[in-house]
Amino acid sequence: METPAEIDFQGFESSESVRQAVAAHIAALEQRCGRLTACRVVLKGPGQHHRTGGLYEVHIRLTMPEGREVDVQRTAPADKRHADLAFAINDAFKRARRRLQDQVRRMQGLVKTHEI
Repeated sequence: METPAEIDFQGFESSESVRQAVAAHIAALEQRCGRLTACRVVLKGPGQHHRTGGLYEVHIRLTMPEGREVDVQRTAPADKRHADLAFAINDAFKRARRRLQDQVRRMQGLVKTHEI
């Protein structure tokens, strides 16, 4: 099943190699859980801010059945490794994978809920 993916480049030119890398990460997520209905990835180029300039930001929103969503929007502002686009993409998708696994466990009823 192919998930419809929207990839948005902000602040720098799009690249086919980056699109392919993002598509490969999305395919890996879909293979792991198999229940994605939509995916939006926003890649923001390095800003010109004094303290956080030169760092890429990657925002990912995954939509699953039953209206569940997984959002990855946090980028460590002091992490200089995010100056490398490939690292920023890999780091964001690792976070997305962990959050997606948590959502799948909740959907399968493997996570206990405590009644108050």
